[in-house]
Amino acid sequence: MARRAAACAGKYSINVCGAGSGRASWDIICAEKPLRGELAFRIDAPRIIAVYLRFVVAHIDRDSGRELGVFHVVRNLRDWGRLSRGAEARHDVIRKWFNDNLEKPTRFTAAKPPYYRKQARAISWFKDSAREHISRVRELVAILEHHGISVRMLKTDRVGYIVYEDEYQIVAEPFAKETY
Repeated sequence: MARRAAACAGKYSINVCGAGSGRASWDIICAEKPLRGELAFRIDAPRIIAVYLRFVVAHIDRDSGRELGVFHVVRNLRDWGRLSRGAEARHDVIRKWFNDNLEKPTRFTAAKPPYYRKQARAISWFKDSAREHISRVRELVAILEHHGISVRMLKTDRVGYIVYEDEYQIVAEPFAKETY
């Protein structure tokens, strides 16, 4: 579908062309007449759809009502004495790396302050661009799978109501009827 818009009293026109649904389409913006003297431009750029990843097990978290994330599961196994010394040592290294390289979210609820009085329903997702972080999470997944615990990777572009975001992660309260 192409749309044509005239601007600046007919001095130049801009065509915007899209492939349809908007999810994986290309937008093309091109000036057909020079804007100033010999200046003309054309931009071919893909629409960027953000994708978020979460690694979970089948157990439901009582606070969020969603599947429990791998950080909690590995910590629980450790607290219950179910990790080997080698797995504990690996967990220590991974946990230290995350403590040094990932901000701790400041919010886990979309409610207004004071937050401590509200149930924390938000869940954390990695941005797909956080490749090193995702690689480290896969090491936690390997620990869990070694202990016979199945882990699923969830992918979505609809995380819910965003309550915290930084360069590598997003924390959001899922939409009411959202299933991942």
